[in-house]
Amino acid sequence: MADFPLGPNESARLRVLHASGMMHGPAIPALDELCQETKRHFGVQSAIVTLLDTDIQILKAKAGIAVQTTPRNIAFCNHTILEDRVFVVPDALADEKFAKNPLVTGSPFIRFYAGAPLVFQEEVRLGALCLIDPAPRKFSLGDRAELLERAERVVNLIANYWFELDGRT
Repeated sequence: MADFPLGPNESARLRVLHASGMMHGPAIPALDELCQETKRHFGVQSAIVTLLDTDIQILKAKAGIAVQTTPRNIAFCNHTILEDRVFVVPDALADEKFAKNPLVTGSPFIRFYAGAPLVFQEEVRLGALCLIDPAPRKFSLGDRAELLERAERVVNLIANYWFELDGRT
């Protein structure tokens, strides 16, 4: 049994994730560009595209952070993929669920987190487009809408990658 929350369709989610070829496929420069653009737009330390496998979170694209993977049991994005809405933690140190998380108490010292799920198919959330920052902050309804729109762009890039990969076989 996992020591983190799982959605009701976890096995289907993992099947789609692995079938996408994204887990171990090459980097997609357009995803890194989107992370750079998103980081600048929101004025945060890092913008990241994550994919959540069985026990790890893979940072598939990123701007402002060097980490490649984290254990899934400490991943904020694991909470993001449980719903279709943006998940926000304005101040992780003030949040009972995250205050002792090693990503909060140690590098990258997350205080603010906002994540939009990457909804690939109905009820299938592959990962998240997320923002992290070492300073607490507010995140408006407009910000949430903009992050969701950018997450849809990520999903479109992943879908295009998948269809190109499928066309080569």
